Amino acid sequence: MKNLFATACAVATLIAFVPASAHVTLEQPQAAAGSTYKAVLRVPHGCSGSPTVRLRVRIPDGVVNVKPMPKAGWELTTVRGPLAHPASGDHGARITEGVREIVWSGRLLDEHYDEFVFRGTLPDAPNTTLHFPVVSECETGVDRWIEIPAAGQTARDLRYPAPALRLTPRP
Repeated sequence: MKNLFATACAVATLIAFVPASAHVTLEQPQAAAGSTYKAVLRVPHGCSGSPTVRLRVRIPDGVVNVKPMPKAGWELTTVRGPLAHPASGDHGARITEGVREIVWSGRLLDEHYDEFVFRGTLPDAPNTTLHFPVVSECETGVDRWIEIPAAGQTARDLRYPAPALRLTPRP
């Protein structure tokens, strides 16, 4: 009995410190700096049994020319705003504002999995990591996948890590 109690305590302690394992992630966690990137956000479930009804993703500074993919059965909206750093667009045009947030509204049952897609041009900053904070709003509850690791941390240290994209040098 004493051994069973010790094992139960050890398991409970381990569970308390294990980060959430089923979280929103990017299908491809790395891409070449300065390239056009197709982001596929993988959403594995709703909020503790409740269906997801809205998914919001914040676009990090430096990502421009963002275009979300419409999704059958979901309403798609974007929030535009000023860019932290102006960028060059087609034919040398100066871009000073762009998509800062994408919002899909619909219904994803907790027992289902889905993907949400958008594309954009990545900054030319090799060996850096971009984070795409995601908020999953459900009929009951909200999951905020918005935590960004501090210096010396990794996503594994966080309970709700934001999807991360590592920028690699151009080939």
